[in-house]
Parts: sequence; C-alpha cells; structure tokens
Amino acid sequence: MKIDSNGNLILGTTVILITTLLLVAIIVFTTVNYIDNENIDSQENDNFKYIIDDYSNNIEVLGRDSLYDACEKVYHTYKLLDSEDQLKKNLNKKLSSKNEEFKEKYDADISSEVLSVESTDSPWKVLFKVKLNVKKNSNRFSKIIEKNVSIEGLKDPLPLAKLSVASGVFYQGDKLNYKNALTRYLKIRNLDSPLSYAFATTPLYIKKCPYDPYIHHGDRNGEVMKDCLKQGFFHESADGSCYLCRLEGKGKCPHYGMEVFIQPHTPLVNDSISCSDHVVFSDHYPGQKIDKLDIDSLILDSSHRKKYGLYYND
Repeated sequence: MKIDSNGNLILGTTVILITTLLLVAIIVFTTVNYIDNENIDSQENDNFKYIIDDYSNNIEVLGRDSLYDACEKVYHTYKLLDSEDQLKKNLNKKLSSKNEEFKEKYDADISSEVLSVESTDSPWKVLFKVKLNVKKNSNRFSKIIEKNVSIEGLKDPLPLAKLSVASGVFYQGDKLNYKNALTRYLKIRNLDSPLSYAFATTPLYIKKCPYDPYIHHGDRNGEVMKDCLKQGFFHESADGSCYLCRLEGKGKCPHYGMEVFIQPHTPLVNDSISCSDHVVFSDHYPGQKIDKLDIDSLILDSSHRKKYGLYYND
C-alpha cells in the first residue's frame, strides 16, 4: 500500500508537470503567432499608407501638369471659357492613367474624381480637391484630398488669352513682345497715346517678386525696380486677376490676384494708360512716365507709384 501510494503520487505529479508544460507551450505558440500576425498587419498597414501617400503626392505633380497643359492650349489659339472645367478634365484624365498604373504596381483598386479647382488666398497657388477611394485586401481608404499647386515657373496666359497669337505677340527670350498688338488694342478703345505701347514687353514666366514690402522698389534711386523689371517679377494685387481667370483672358477678377508691368520702350512722353497689366487690359486709367528722359520708363498712376515707392523725375 505504501509503495502503491508513492507510485500514485509520482504518477499524479508527472501528469501535472506534463499538463503544465503543454499549457506553457500552447501559450508560447499562441503568443508568438499573435505577435507574427500583429507584425503582418502592421506591415500591411504601412504598405497601404505608403500607397496613399505616394498617390497623394502624384495629385500635386499632375495638378501642375494640368495647369501647364491648359496654358499651352491658350498659347495655341484655344479659347478657354471655363478654366476650372478644363483643368478638371485634364486632371481626371491623368489620374485615370495613374489609377491603372497603381493597380499594376501595387495591386490596389483606386477610383478618383476631381471635385473642384479653385483660386486661393495666395495668387501663387491653385487648390485642387480630389475624392479618392483606395482598396487593397482588407484595407479601405476614402477621403477628399486637397493640394495647393504652385503656378510659379508657368507661362503667364493672360496676354495670349486676351489678344491671341494672331495679334502678333511673339516670344523674345523670357519675355513676350507685343509688337503692335497693344497699340491696336488701345486705339480700338480710343485710349490715350496708343503708340506708347508699340513693341512693349512683359515677362513670359510667372515669378514671385522677392522685394517685399513692395515700397522698397524705390530704394537705391530706383535700382531695385530696375532689377525687378530685368528679372520679370510678378506682384500680388487685389485688383489683378488670379491664374484661373488669366487663363480665360480676364484682366481682373473677384479673386485675389497678381499684376505685372507691361514695359513700354518709347521716346514718347505723352500720358497714356498706366502700365500695370490689369489697368491696360481692364481698368484703363491714365498714368505718366516716371522718367521722361528714359525710353524704358514705366508709365504709372499715383497709386501704383506710391505702392512701389516710385516718384516722378521732373
């Protein structure tokens, strides 16, 4: 009986030890498997997030390409009546190709729709809003993506949208030369001294002026302004037109826009239209030469002279 009792004790202890070891093994296996699954889920989430970020960055790039394409249409005599609609079409077409590319590259199902293209508080940016839906395995993403796209470095569409290529405006390096187009434009409207704008020039590409506040253009006896004209800088202006409206040939608009100087090259000293582009193409109020002895002198009204710190050289 004693031996038998000891035998039962040893057997019971062995069973308990084996059961405990089995439980420990099961717990360890379950924990390891859970950690592995967590790592897989985390990796999938990271990959999915990368796809979304990659696509979102492409919206900004393709948005700028869409702006470029719209401007090129204007430069090839195409009249844009609704720039927002044209830009939506441009970007939707590009995004459709990008969706196919991402399907092949990442095996992700993507649908997209451009909801709007808008002017912003900054004349140097255009806002694109895109409804984006992405699906890959069990992951889902749906959101409206907003991207502010820079217009700096793009061509200014306003001169060609307003006058057309047929008017005789032509490229000259990084400038547009109006030839006799502005003279005819001013003469038709019975505006003062149209010959003052024969062969006037304006910058071809949009570049934001770094001389801010603008009153410093008058510094160093006007040397700052001379550099500004040489570099072809554009300026913020509540009276000027935004990029979307410039695509439509509007000299001014209700949005916060920009202005650039149309620079005369004439020995004439007659008063004429002030040379800010929104004045020439829309407002039509008079100005005078800043320096009557300089054939390249700007023709400005008093408010623009004050804005840029410039004064008459009488």
